[in-house]
Amino acid sequence: MRTVYLDHAATTPLDDRVLEAMLPYLKENYGNANSPHHLGQKSKVVVEDAREKVAALIGAEPSEIIFTSGGTESDNAVIKGVLAVSGDKKEVITSELEHHAVLHTVELAKMQGVKPVFAPSRDCGTITAEAVKESITENTALVTIMHVNNEIGTINPLKEIAEVCEEHGVPLHSDTVQSLGKIPLNVKDLGIDFLSGSAHKIYGPKGTGIMYVKNGSKWIPWVHGGSQERRRRGGTLNVPGIVGFAKALELAVEEMDEHQKHFKKLRSLLLKEMDNNLDFNYNVNGPQDNGVPHIVNLSFSDEQGKYIDGEMLLLNLDIEGICVSNGSACTSGAVEPSHVLNGIGMEDGLAKSSIRVSFGKQNTEEDVRYFVEKLDTVLKRMFTVA
Repeated sequence: MRTVYLDHAATTPLDDRVLEAMLPYLKENYGNANSPHHLGQKSKVVVEDAREKVAALIGAEPSEIIFTSGGTESDNAVIKGVLAVSGDKKEVITSELEHHAVLHTVELAKMQGVKPVFAPSRDCGTITAEAVKESITENTALVTIMHVNNEIGTINPLKEIAEVCEEHGVPLHSDTVQSLGKIPLNVKDLGIDFLSGSAHKIYGPKGTGIMYVKNGSKWIPWVHGGSQERRRRGGTLNVPGIVGFAKALELAVEEMDEHQKHFKKLRSLLLKEMDNNLDFNYNVNGPQDNGVPHIVNLSFSDEQGKYIDGEMLLLNLDIEGICVSNGSACTSGAVEPSHVLNGIGMEDGLAKSSIRVSFGKQNTEEDVRYFVEKLDTVLKRMFTVA
């Protein structure tokens, strides 16, 4: 059976060029980067080379890059690390549309007396600088707003938000897991203080991420137990993963324009094919034109306005060899409707009928046509049964 993978916002396959860069540090050059002997020092050198490369690619200083296990750890480390030194300031401004790595961390902080403040979204999930400005008080310790929404693809105006934060002396963190390597990102141009990123979203290895901490930021480490990363993140360094991250980001930035053109073409074809060949109504949930092109969130109904179960749609498509999701992979199996779709005002029935299609660089126009063909077949079967 043919398999068509359209879930690249959840994870991406490892690029062969990234694997090639990693292999020497999985096999013969296996030294611990904190060991004093020659094998350890060889690993240390490649880690520092990777740090310099990553820093240059996002406009940072090498001293501002900390390697982690992924975006979730980085989100946790920033939020908890800032709150630990925030003194009497006990408010965190975020949005209801954030990844759960942010939302759950902020929610847990309530046990330490922290108050979450949710800046409202507008239009298709945009968090504006005005919304943040209206939410800031003298008690605000941190603003944490994602760059690109992982479920609907909305791009938030980080530069404008950062200007508001700077005006009020409040640090800004952004989860950039869905934007790093996919759209232009320069921390100095944006003016952000903290950033979280992950390798496996850009054809790099799972289990490797970065945290950008602007020099001079008030923050203390969250993971303790060693002198690694200048005592800012304990734990033996994942040398092959770090090498893979740097290579994956380098390739992603080099090929960004090519990928963007490809994703726009696939998105346009998807909508055209559904218009011409789908016997059911569909809705694009999220931005139509000003979001990232690789994420398309869709929901479906028949002529009577009846919705279907998105989870069952996902499973039926899987039987046909189509891999999509119904939102974040971190919430797979949840029976509740997407918190992102609810957050932009969608009713439960429509939100529960949604699926997320996310393109990758290896997807073809034939993949899109095959998906629409199988989608129509599955919807006919499901609406007939319903």
